[in-house]
Amino acid sequence: MKKITFLLANLFFISALISCNEKKMTEVVEVPLPTVQEKIKIGNPNDVKAAEGSFQMEKIAFGYDALAPDISALTLESHYGKNYLSFTNNLNKAVLGTKFENLTIEELLKTLDINDALIRNNAGGYYNHSLYFKTISPKAGGEAIDTLASSINKDFGSFSNFKTLFKETAVKQFGSGWVWLVVDKTGVLQITTTQNQDNPLMTYAPVVGFHGTPILGIDLWEHAYFLDHQYKKKNYIDAFFNVVNWQKVNENYTATFKK
Repeated sequence: MKKITFLLANLFFISALISCNEKKMTEVVEVPLPTVQEKIKIGNPNDVKAAEGSFQMEKIAFGYDALAPDISALTLESHYGKNYLSFTNNLNKAVLGTKFENLTIEELLKTLDINDALIRNNAGGYYNHSLYFKTISPKAGGEAIDTLASSINKDFGSFSNFKTLFKETAVKQFGSGWVWLVVDKTGVLQITTTQNQDNPLMTYAPVVGFHGTPILGIDLWEHAYFLDHQYKKKNYIDAFFNVVNWQKVNENYTATFKK
């Protein structure tokens, strides 16, 4: 009996010792999870450069983190430094040695054959993203200015009416595509939508609305918002209006008078 008691006591002691050691080991290996900043190193947009070719990227004069929280650094870096860069490089490869090599992007889009899918997709992606990155910036948002403001009031009744209609159109857009503010052939401002990487300059491409010259466009492909908002596309559309540079959009608008 004494032996059994002695053995049980030893077993209890060993069990307690193991439990204590396990606790110590747990405490030793327990480390805080790395922060997002530690896990992901954000680069510099100045380091992004397309390969030599007819078309080059629109430079952005701010860092990837400058539009947060409306557009995160990770989303902006991926969108600009990967998607936009890819369209640019692919377009330059596709037009090399062709009749399109020495055209402007606008001339190319207006004369391109609808069946040339390779150039169509990459030329559209290049043009669309060039406009997108030209018209967003930090410390932006608010309302349209100058000549554009007057024209929006005339053609939509008010800036508030325009903004509501643009947002509603973007929310209803099915699948990947774009929503545009365009100047139609009569000089009137219109809201138009296109699928995929088509745009209203492509006279052969189907549009919902009017063909014309885009002066503002919102990218509704998931790469533009999914990392930040998942499936809540409306939140991205709301955030987009916080980073629209209306001075640039106004410049795009007044430039259409000279064409």
